[in-house]
Amino acid sequence: MLPIFVVNNHGQFNHLIHRKLRDMEIEVKMVPNTTPPSEVADGCRGIILGGGPSLERAGNCAEYLDLGLPVLGICLGLHIIATARGGAVGPGSHGGYGGVCVRIAQESEILAGYPEQIRVWASHADEVKAVPAGFSVYAVSEICPVEAMGRPEERLYGVQWHPEVSHTENGDLVFRNFERICGL
Repeated sequence: MLPIFVVNNHGQFNHLIHRKLRDMEIEVKMVPNTTPPSEVADGCRGIILGGGPSLERAGNCAEYLDLGLPVLGICLGLHIIATARGGAVGPGSHGGYGGVCVRIAQESEILAGYPEQIRVWASHADEVKAVPAGFSVYAVSEICPVEAMGRPEERLYGVQWHPEVSHTENGDLVFRNFERICGL
């Protein structure tokens, strides 16, 4: 079975994403964000766009969205999806990492199995300010109107928070749901 690629966008938690999937016995491989799209298309069954410092350092990530593979964006990965599909990202009113209570606003494949509210660990230095056309908002919080969004027709999903850290309630579930989506 082909692995899920974790795309390294120079963020401090990308190695934790890789380790989390490995510990969950999900076949995984980390690749740099400069990997040619053709190699990504032929080498994996799904893509996780990890976090990082800025959209300017996102390499080829926007091109990976057009490969027809499932994509899960985490933090900066969410911002890459939003901007590449015509949305907007801007500074959040609450920067830095911390705990946030997120409310599930709409049922979705990526958040299946979560209760109505979950406690997550997130950075809101930047956040989605305008959702791209055709995308739905799946989760919100008091400090951020787009904590999660997706477009199942393209199998593109993103979360503002970090499911790979222990501070996030049941973060494994996002990865299990994504693994299932990658098998469809």
